[in-house]
Amino acid sequence: MSRIVFMGTPQFAVPTLHRLIETQQVVGVVTQPDRPAGRGQDVRPSPVKLAAAAHHLPIYQPKSLKAPESIEPIREWQPDMIVVAAFGQILRPHLLNLPPHGCLNVHASLLPRWRGASPIHHAILDGDSETGITLMQMDEGLDTGPMYGQKTIPIYPNETAATLHDRLAELGAVMIEEFLPGILAGHFQPQPQDDRLSTYAPMIQKEAGQISWSKTASEIDRHIRAMTPWPGAYTFWQGQMVKILQARPQPDITHYPSPPGQVFPYEDGVAVQTGQGSLYLDALQLAGKRPMSGVEFVRGRPAFQQAMLDDA
Repeated sequence: MSRIVFMGTPQFAVPTLHRLIETQQVVGVVTQPDRPAGRGQDVRPSPVKLAAAAHHLPIYQPKSLKAPESIEPIREWQPDMIVVAAFGQILRPHLLNLPPHGCLNVHASLLPRWRGASPIHHAILDGDSETGITLMQMDEGLDTGPMYGQKTIPIYPNETAATLHDRLAELGAVMIEEFLPGILAGHFQPQPQDDRLSTYAPMIQKEAGQISWSKTASEIDRHIRAMTPWPGAYTFWQGQMVKILQARPQPDITHYPSPPGQVFPYEDGVAVQTGQGSLYLDALQLAGKRPMSGVEFVRGRPAFQQAMLDDA
């Protein structure tokens, strides 16, 4: 049985680690250092560290792997292959060339589309109808290596980044079990990507959550779903942040001649005029308050029915 080192950090990587533990000899796990998280900024281990510790696996948490000497603990594990899923650092040649079978990446897109750190968010933002997992032999570029295989899944009309994340994480684990034995045995030859078709998915920052009401209702709907659960889609009313947790685009409903960002009564709640059509607000949350339905929110704040929301 081949000796596998696994490298990963967030929850997305955990199903792949579990599947490797079930089917291969995992000799060590590399994950990011413990970091502050949550409101209290308590120092917490990564989900991958917790999973590895539960199975009593050796764990290495380097701050950086840039220096050649930083990979010595990995070298001591003598891996035949390194499997990577959302590790969070660029791997240098001294690590890529260490295992005889190279480094295999579990990437959450149909490469070469959405190379980069946030492929799940960008697939929803751009209105893609499908996405998937690519198993890729890593090279020095950013998700540019040749591909061993892909599997495709649809993106549902009400899909959020959270639900798509979970489905792709499970698909990655399935693909590792299906492809890894053949890759290790030399039965698969990776195929080069077509760089002409590449798109880039930069890391999502907290500021990306602010809604631009001048966009169309459909675009804003995708924005809200792509930012769920993090960083969350939000706007500002009377200087207060208001998170928009759930909404429904009404592309044919226009509150003429209201400008984008104008709230108006609609059905039993409220909608917001956008650059094209309007958006019915199903669920909202004021900073520091509990989530509420749009109906409940307006009941306690009737002035919101005529609010003018800030535009990004």
